Amino acid sequence: MKPVIFGLSGPTLTDDERAFFREAQPAGYILFKRNVVDRQQLRALTDSLRGLEGRGDVAILVDQEGGRVARLGPPEWPAFPAGPLFDALYERAPISAIEAARANAHAIGLMLAEVGITVDCLPLLDIARQGTTEAIASRAYGHEPKRVAAMGRATLEGLAAGGVVGVVKHMPGHGRAIVDSHYDLPRVAASDAELDEDLAPFRALAGAPMGMTSHIVFDAWDHERPATLSPIVIEEVIRRRIGFDGLLMTDDIDMKALSGTAADKAAGAIAAGCDIVLDCWARMDEMVDIAGRLGEIADSSRIRLDRAMASVGSAEGDIPTLLAKRDALLEILGAA
Repeated sequence: MKPVIFGLSGPTLTDDERAFFREAQPAGYILFKRNVVDRQQLRALTDSLRGLEGRGDVAILVDQEGGRVARLGPPEWPAFPAGPLFDALYERAPISAIEAARANAHAIGLMLAEVGITVDCLPLLDIARQGTTEAIASRAYGHEPKRVAAMGRATLEGLAAGGVVGVVKHMPGHGRAIVDSHYDLPRVAASDAELDEDLAPFRALAGAPMGMTSHIVFDAWDHERPATLSPIVIEEVIRRRIGFDGLLMTDDIDMKALSGTAADKAAGAIAAGCDIVLDCWARMDEMVDIAGRLGEIADSSRIRLDRAMASVGSAEGDIPTLLAKRDALLEILGAA
């Protein structure tokens, strides 16, 4: 097994993808809107991926947060709100906000499990601040660490109840970035003491099954390398100070914050201490190069992957009931 998660080019596997994936044996796959048509098609696609792997617990990921980040959407599936709506409810009714976030995530989990998706890249534990890039601010659970941790925990619990593994992101915190790492390399000049506040939600959820890095340079820790490529940030900050021992994957290595070839970035991330590389865009030449550069997954990383995939049981619950519960709680906002 190679320590990489690959994307797919379309709604069905091509012959080239099928042959390559069988040979490369990636640790998992990630889906986007280009891979999604309807329930029947999507279930057939995920079943075909399980057939390639020969095991039922293969990691099949998606970014299904709600709001602007939703790969499954209307009219086939319901729309879900993003983090700021739950943050607004928390201002008036904290317990209701936590319960609404849990019910929302539970419904998302059931929806994904129904079509064979096993991992959702949610929740964000980034703390929104004045000046936070809109790419994060429009998705975050709020500006206060305990609030973010509480709703992040509820989201992880909801996803697990729906039969799906959650991923905490973007470690060790993306809230101080004022540029979008999809297009530029953010650099954060905050002190170590200031950055410790950003770690608090991740520290509170250090037992999460999976986590995702951020492509950000933190001058206080490593002024040369972004977190994804920094053994200092990964080992000293994420593993030791936060105490995270779950599966650590990169954010998409194709994002413009990182420079170099896809294979160079993938190898650098694994050398820095990431367990898994995330490569989303299904470019066959790049996938071949990455697979050629990476060795077999480390034993410790395979243990973390297997532990994460075994961390949730069977899906339980009813989507309409959960959505009705969430919406009843959100009505508090309209009544206030």
